[in-house]
Amino acid sequence: MLKVSEILRVKGDILYTATPDMPITQAIEVMSEQDIGSLVVMEHGELVGMLTFREIIRHLHAHGTKGNTYTVRSIMDDAPISVTPNTSADEVQRLMLEKHARYLPVMDGPVLQGVISFYDLAKAIVEAQQFENNMLKAYIRDWPTDTLSDK
Repeated sequence: MLKVSEILRVKGDILYTATPDMPITQAIEVMSEQDIGSLVVMEHGELVGMLTFREIIRHLHAHGTKGNTYTVRSIMDDAPISVTPNTSADEVQRLMLEKHARYLPVMDGPVLQGVISFYDLAKAIVEAQQFENNMLKAYIRDWPTDTLSDK
């Protein structure tokens, strides 16, 4: 069964972060330049929230461009749903769908291990299915040719 730890291993260890006091405009700039949909908000080495394009869109809808003086703290999700490295891909799918979450921090106790996105999960599932499909095809190709009628 596919686990979060395997998804993180394939994804790599790049993690983009923000501080709660970072201006929203700077956070948007980082997200745009890095072509990412979320930032992990860290303070004193601990996860304190997540900032995704969803929070930014809501903020822009409410304040327009006049809201440029706000900080990440004012719009971040300060209680993001998280998973552990041992969480199954099936459970991650369920959580993402149930909670409408596109990004989930991966926590090993108090330590942030990374973030997995809906894209990361979908990619890992497709790759696992392709691997299984290739193994089944190889097995079928090597099927024994002996039959009862040959004996």
